[in-house]
Amino acid sequence: MATLLEYECPCCGGKIEFDSASQQMKCPFCDTMYDIEALKDYGDAMNETTQDDMQWQSMAGGTWQEGETDGMSVYVCNSCGGEIVADGTTGASSCPYCDSPVVMSGQFAGALRPDLVIPFKLDKEAAVAALKKHQEGKFLLPKAFKDENHIEDIKCIYVPFWMFDAKANGRIMYKATKVRRWSDANYNYKETKYYSVIRAGDLEVENVPVDGSSKMPDDLMESIEPYNISEAKEFNTAYLSGYLADKYDVTAEQSVERANTRIKDSMRDELRNTVTGFDTVTQQNESLRLSNGKSRYVLCPVWILNTKWNDQNFLFAMNGQTGKFVGDLPADMGKFWRFLALFSVVFGAIGGAIGAFLG
Repeated sequence: MATLLEYECPCCGGKIEFDSASQQMKCPFCDTMYDIEALKDYGDAMNETTQDDMQWQSMAGGTWQEGETDGMSVYVCNSCGGEIVADGTTGASSCPYCDSPVVMSGQFAGALRPDLVIPFKLDKEAAVAALKKHQEGKFLLPKAFKDENHIEDIKCIYVPFWMFDAKANGRIMYKATKVRRWSDANYNYKETKYYSVIRAGDLEVENVPVDGSSKMPDDLMESIEPYNISEAKEFNTAYLSGYLADKYDVTAEQSVERANTRIKDSMRDELRNTVTGFDTVTQQNESLRLSNGKSRYVLCPVWILNTKWNDQNFLFAMNGQTGKFVGDLPADMGKFWRFLALFSVVFGAIGGAIGAFLG
């Protein structure tokens, strides 16, 4: 337990001292008075913070059965290094990530067997329609981009994901304030009350996804979430027939840190949402523990288009289960400046007319 001399003022951060006249603790900087027992409770709460305990028991993936991978080949992109898996009837001629040519390196081997697969529900026509809709109403989109955008090059690919489950226990301490203002004939007044707020609770999280491909941007994959894991099927190579599949190059163990971050963010949001009725709320410390952590290896369906325009790469992706579509579009800066100039002329003319009328 901390001694009284070690306490900082919760209001201004100054060092608190014992005031003999009032027999209370007092901040010499802001003159705030504190009851000694209340201050002890505050210090004990501050000192209860523990290091996060986030241990995982990885259970992702399994072993391929004998003969199960017969006819499956691995294609390697000489440009980005991506490894794509396809069956003998599908094959691959270009990389779905950078559109560079790929070469077959041999038979598929040496990776974990997926636990689950979420089958494609949307076909190529839906992906093309989503891209066209994504471009609608984009005033600054260059016309040449639409004309040169090879929408027929959209590819379907199963992206490897690690799905994490865990039980989380969290405790967070906040500093909060309530502010009251009033006035009389002579002065304006402001009263600020300070509170220490502690929230603790349990959270059970399921299927927190982290993509296992370093070529696929994490923010892009998070943008097309969520997937409905209830529709996942026990993995069977038949689901790969006619589709490409990315061979993971980020392991479940390497993905744990990102899963931890997403779980911690969820815990922070859940606890913060219970702190209401204050004018300001500032987090002071936190601790989080995970238990029963496990992960599963799941293949998720994605329609992807990598296209170039003016020597820039533009990557678009669509959730092959739900149809959610994301991707950045280029802007015609010449059109932007012309529009801005026209706006300035029109605005200036309106301003001049108003000035003449008022004059």
